[in-house]
Formats: sequence, C-alpha cells, structure tokens
Amino acid sequence: MTGTLRWLARRLALSVLVLLGAATVSFGALQLAPGDPVQIVLGGTAATPAAVAQVRADLGLDDPLAVRYGDFLGHLVRGDLGHSFQLNADVSDVILDQLWPTAQLALAGFAIALGLALVLALSTAGRRPRLRLLSSTVELVLSSSPSFWIGVLLLTVFSFQWQLFPATGGDGLDGLVLPAVTLAVGMVGPFAQVLREGMESVLREPFALSALARGTDRSAVLTRHALRHALIPLVTLAGWAVGTLLSGAVVIETVFTRQGLGRVMASAISGRDLPVVTGVVVVSAVAFVLINLVVDWLYQVVDPRLKEAHL
Repeated sequence: MTGTLRWLARRLALSVLVLLGAATVSFGALQLAPGDPVQIVLGGTAATPAAVAQVRADLGLDDPLAVRYGDFLGHLVRGDLGHSFQLNADVSDVILDQLWPTAQLALAGFAIALGLALVLALSTAGRRPRLRLLSSTVELVLSSSPSFWIGVLLLTVFSFQWQLFPATGGDGLDGLVLPAVTLAVGMVGPFAQVLREGMESVLREPFALSALARGTDRSAVLTRHALRHALIPLVTLAGWAVGTLLSGAVVIETVFTRQGLGRVMASAISGRDLPVVTGVVVVSAVAFVLINLVVDWLYQVVDPRLKEAHL
C-alpha cells in the first residue's frame, strides 16, 4: 500500500506539472499573438478612448503581466476558465456544450482504428514477406495521407456521388461514420505495425514455437498468447493517440461542419478569444493526463509483472 501511494503521489505531482506547463505555454503564446482583445469585445466598432480604457480595465489588461498570470492561475485553481469575448458566455459552459460531440467522434475513431489494426495485424503476423510488405505499404500510405484530403475524398464518394451519408452537419449515427473513419485512418498504420511486431516477437519465443510444433492452431497462439503481449506497446500509443484525436478533431469538425471543441478552438484562435483558447488547452491537458494515468493502470492489468516495476 505504501508503494502504491508513493507511485500515485509521483504521478499526481507530474500531472500537476504537465497542467501548469500547458496553461503557462498557452497563456504566454496568446499574450504574444497579434490583435487586441478589446476590439473583439467592442465588436470592431469605433469607440471613444474612455470606453476602450474602461474595457481594458474591466478585462485586467492594464495590469502587469505577472499580475495577469497570477490571476489566470488563481482562476484555474478555482475551476474558473473565464468568460468568452466572442460568445459572451462562460468558457466552462461553452466547453461542456461542445465536449460530447468531440468525445463521441474521438471514441468512434479510436474504436474503428483499433478494429482495423487488429484485423491487419492478425492476418499478416508471421505470414509470407510479400503479404507483410503489402500490408505495411497500405499502412504507410494511410498514415501519411492528410486527414483533410481523406475527409474530402470520403465526402466526394460516399456523400456527393453515392449519397449514403450526409455531407455536413449530421447529428445521428449516419453523420458520425465518415468523420470517425477520417479520424481513424491516420491511426490504423501505427496501431497495426505495433501489434504485428509485438505478436511476431512472441511467435519467436520458445513456448510459442513449442506450441506450434505440437500442432496447436496458429490463430489460437496468436489470440491467446501473442496478442496479450502485443497489447503492452499498443497501450503506450494511447498518449500519442489522444494528441492525434484532439488535433485531428479541429480539421475534421471543420471539413464536416460538425459541432465540437475543434471548431470552437479554430474560431477562438482566429478571433483571439483568449479565455476560450486557454480553456480548451487546459481541458485537453487534463484529458491527456487522465489518459496517461489509465495507461499506467492498464500496464498492470495486461502484465501484472510490471506492477512491481511501477512501485
């Protein structure tokens, strides 16, 4: 129990540092960005110097940078993400309203990518070199294809030509298919390669060779033994996948005109809506930290021997 508490304390301390770093970088970058938030609040209309000065004072923009940074961190600790300049609403409410569409897209994309990767890895692991080379080539092409190009291609074929799915703004399951597939395409290659390498490594182990020599079905060795060991490096990719899902959502939600944090983020950056940008960054950092905590826990579930190493 003492070792578990020490490990948890270390992970929490690192999580706090990650969140602090993300918030600090976001705050600093937006302070250096061109444009004046006051003009956004005033709607670009002509205003008297007195009105401009009053708005700047209300927003705290007249305070020294160190004071603004301290106020920013103080509000974050209290869970206050600020007030949107553009939307005239609390940033927390804006994020909560748009969180589920993005989470829905991310979960669907991850599930599709994992399913396709499993099919590719199980069907090519330990097979003939030509089949393995063909699969690796397909995976490389998918991974290197820009997500916006994949999205436009899917829209052209499945929406405009065959009219199987809505082109934009679909809220139901049919409106989720094409965006989720677009998001999944970039993750299939890395997932399949890691799974296949992990399974082929296990197939070279003495116990696997012995089982195959005794006549054990190859698919049984793959699913019962090799796949379990191959899941460990796949779990490692979860942190990378979070970044891919969040960054890809910005492009995909724009291409398919979907609601979500991606479109909110893009609009906030173009409009220099600082509270919304920092709020989305902080929420993304929290998601990244939570996913990595789950990853560490999954390590111990997949391979209990790693528990001692973590402690």
